[in-house]
Amino acid sequence: MRSSSSRRGTSHRRTPHTPRRTAAVALAGVAALIAAAVQGGTAIAAPEKAPSAASKAKPGSESVRLTPAQRAALIREADAAKAETAKDLGLGAKEKLVVRDVLKDRDGTVHTRYERTYDGLPVLGGDLVVESTKADATAAVVKATRAAIKPATTKTAVSAAKARQQALKAGEADEAKDAGINRAPRRVIWAANGKPVVAYETVVGGFQHDGTPQELHVVTDATTGEKLFEWEAIETGTGNTVYSGTVDLTTTQSGSTYNLTDGARGNHKTYNLNRGTSGTGTLFSGPDDVWGNGTPSNLESAGADAHYGAALTWDYYKNVHGRSGIKGDGVGAYSRVHYGNNYVNAFWSDSCFCMTYGDGSGNANPLTSIDVAAHEMTHGLTSNTAGLNYSGESGGLNEATSDIFGSTVEFYANNSSDVGDYLIGEEININGDGTPLRYMDKPSKDGASKDSWYSGIGSIDVHYSSGPANHFFYLLSEGSGTKTINGVTYDSATSDGLPVTGIGRDKAEKIWFRALTTKFTSTTNYAGARTGTLAATGELYGTDSAEYKAVQHAWAGINVGTRPGDGGGGGTSFENTADVAIPDRGAAVTSSVTVSGRTGNAPSNLQVAVDIVHTYIGDLKVDLVAPDGTAYTLKGYGTGGSADNLNTTYTVNASSEVANGVWKLRVQDNAAVDTGYINSWKLTFP
Repeated sequence: MRSSSSRRGTSHRRTPHTPRRTAAVALAGVAALIAAAVQGGTAIAAPEKAPSAASKAKPGSESVRLTPAQRAALIREADAAKAETAKDLGLGAKEKLVVRDVLKDRDGTVHTRYERTYDGLPVLGGDLVVESTKADATAAVVKATRAAIKPATTKTAVSAAKARQQALKAGEADEAKDAGINRAPRRVIWAANGKPVVAYETVVGGFQHDGTPQELHVVTDATTGEKLFEWEAIETGTGNTVYSGTVDLTTTQSGSTYNLTDGARGNHKTYNLNRGTSGTGTLFSGPDDVWGNGTPSNLESAGADAHYGAALTWDYYKNVHGRSGIKGDGVGAYSRVHYGNNYVNAFWSDSCFCMTYGDGSGNANPLTSIDVAAHEMTHGLTSNTAGLNYSGESGGLNEATSDIFGSTVEFYANNSSDVGDYLIGEEININGDGTPLRYMDKPSKDGASKDSWYSGIGSIDVHYSSGPANHFFYLLSEGSGTKTINGVTYDSATSDGLPVTGIGRDKAEKIWFRALTTKFTSTTNYAGARTGTLAATGELYGTDSAEYKAVQHAWAGINVGTRPGDGGGGGTSFENTADVAIPDRGAAVTSSVTVSGRTGNAPSNLQVAVDIVHTYIGDLKVDLVAPDGTAYTLKGYGTGGSADNLNTTYTVNASSEVANGVWKLRVQDNAAVDTGYINSWKLTFP
């Protein structure tokens, strides 16, 4: 079909399907809960009510599909009202809001995501989401930090040259090559982990050890010269071409030439880098509307795969979640294939707003499978919504989000040659033995990923710290135990040995998407992800629903939070919700619960859920004291950094203690200035 005015049109080009010419396919108190949640580490106890029958999502709570024009209008409205919003939020005179994204629910609720500036400087870690209703312009707020943005100074005592030198040193680590400054040090306010301070942010380029482009952000304290944080903005994944049979591709015709431009999906374009590592290369084009022959030696085959994977991902987000394009503005990203030589990876880059794919070992296996294409495109979605920092626990959640939606897009594709599964990169044979890259039902099967959360998980590679969130999503979708889905057998266990009943992938994916786009922020960690998904579930299904209980069970199944104690695999809980003030740099205080009705000793996996409100948790030492006086240190003084509030669950081996009796939570503040109180705590016997 051809446009008479420009001689450009849209065509559905098909790849051939023969034994040797197969097209390659690429890898009710909810508002209050949200307002109280701190995504940088809290997981507030939610109302625990009896589970109801499995329910349908509330019609008014689901997001509407906004056209690019409707979204732009909402952004303009939010931008016009941002000064008033800042006033409603109690922000300081030097703070200003910058609108970044907006979603709207069917009942009229609007979720607006903002960045912040202070005295004209960007505030890194100052992002927030405001939920507004017809009755209340700021009904609820989710913040990346609770700390007031009031740095002691915006003046620098350290030179930009020193920050530049520190950043270059970081960029040259781990066998990186050709490190150089991509963006000179800029002054910012760093608020992502503690009290806000003036800092420099420097971006270092070059290449990582495996040939992946480097875009390393290094944050340097502009007063002391200390390196505060670093993260890699190039977000990577792996995959391999699978043969999908004949697939439809939307292309564009100009005169007698066709090219891989998808006019139906934001003009997404697919380029051939032809082993290069920079620029866009050449747009795939040709005299006919047949692309590739299904073999890696034909460079069009990988182009067809990437184009197909991008189209599937676009359609999935639009048809399932109502989002038109990565930014929601109807504008397509672009894809680059044949990156480098023997490059065994794929990546997303914000700087080019594009997905890039290598050809694998020996240039024999282009990394363009459905789940990998969706994985990379989802990195773009995450960057333009929650903006999860690609480091620490937030980095693991970032990676898991791409795995989660890589899997759901594969199910959505319903391609008989690459059926939906909970395996990531199952076609690549990157290990040389036919095994997948990652397993969502039991992440540790890859030899490095973790099945459950533990206190040090933020210190490992984000591709492995993603394991618990992948595991959570599998448990929430399918439940624990052995089962076979689409011919693949899974056997998923839980950290506490108790069962989890799934609610189905359709509901699980809606919960994760809503949490990502309306509850998560740049600093969200695992505890915050639990809070965010519970808030999202409460909005979609109600806090008394079976779905709400299932989310609690699934998180407890990976050691985040406690079981709801509803008999659905739960256990027995004993809780004290009375507030106990913690004296500033004073004597230890205690809060007690009396355990009764148990037989024998306490378990080896006793769950201790702690909710302490405090303005500097590094000051605190927290112990669990058994009935016989034995103390178990839950958190030592000086640990936990400068974050506000301690809201987490510890697992204690208390098997040497008699279960029945008075148990105490003991808390002592060991330094001056910051104050707080024990809000509640709970013992759960699985």
